[in-house]
Amino acid sequence: MPHFIEPKRLLGAVLLGAVALAAQAQDKVLNLYSARHYQTDEALYHNFTKATGIKINRIDSDDAGILNRLKAEGASSPADVVLLVDAARLTWAEADGLFQPVKSATLQERIPAHLRGADSGSGTQWFGFSTRARIIVYNKVRVQPADVATYQQLADPKNKGKVCTRSGSHPYNLTLFGAMLAHLGPQATEAWLKGLVDNMARAPKGGDTDQIKAVAAGECQIALTNSYYLARMMRSTKADDAEAVARIGYVFPNQDSWGTHVNVAGGAVARHAKHRDEAVAFLEYLASDDAQRYFAEGNNEWPAVPTVKITNPALEAMGRFKVDTLPIAEAGRNQVQVQQMLDRVGFK
Repeated sequence: MPHFIEPKRLLGAVLLGAVALAAQAQDKVLNLYSARHYQTDEALYHNFTKATGIKINRIDSDDAGILNRLKAEGASSPADVVLLVDAARLTWAEADGLFQPVKSATLQERIPAHLRGADSGSGTQWFGFSTRARIIVYNKVRVQPADVATYQQLADPKNKGKVCTRSGSHPYNLTLFGAMLAHLGPQATEAWLKGLVDNMARAPKGGDTDQIKAVAAGECQIALTNSYYLARMMRSTKADDAEAVARIGYVFPNQDSWGTHVNVAGGAVARHAKHRDEAVAFLEYLASDDAQRYFAEGNNEWPAVPTVKITNPALEAMGRFKVDTLPIAEAGRNQVQVQQMLDRVGFK
């Protein structure tokens, strides 16, 4: 005889199945706190959701805002993944216990060891997914490239009155200075920072793009900048940007010694992540070839994965260079000592 199900029982089974499917769908979600504000990253998130079915809920802020929010929320924080744009900030968050360790064969294999956070044995706290070089730009008419071939030469008396920078306490500078501390030691680093202050053409102000434009305009003759700011201007269709780029030269410092300092944008699984598996899957996705190319094509950053091929004309024009392989986490950890030095030498 055929087996009949009572209508009420059938309806109940359908409803239970629908609830289960809804619950499963709700589980496929990822709460992302991001300090990356680049329009091209939207494609990253879209492609991840398309490939995995995991919906991304995103909160955007700057690094400081994200770190303060995580601290205030504590164990009730909904954050699963945190994206920050500097090694010093990643190191601050790690020290404050805002991340949890991750063990991933994919991430260990693809992200070079010097671009990762600490590994306590239970896993790694954070991973760098893109890099930018801290380069020196100079006025081609007034400065010879041989006079700015190293970071150390920024403090040489022959460059007195020529240097402009953003704030010494900005994390981009703090991380570079932390690397210099690792290479030179405390005494020589503090003397170098004092020399930088003595050589300034003006008080520190503005961002990296402002420093490039100041060099082009003759307000100063030498400046530090992250490479992607210059690459952005090189790719710009604005006449003012093209004119500025034509007036300046740039060098990758310390090619005959330890190499040029590179910083990272990186990510981590939040300490109280409720969707840990989805969070790890997202970090692994950021290490994929496709995602790595988005960093290069969209924001003029070099991929952290060294085997990825890119077709960014500005980055290709800059050419290959020797990279400082000092663990970037060590440079980040030095930032407290560096800040004390900056205060002593009057580097605002």
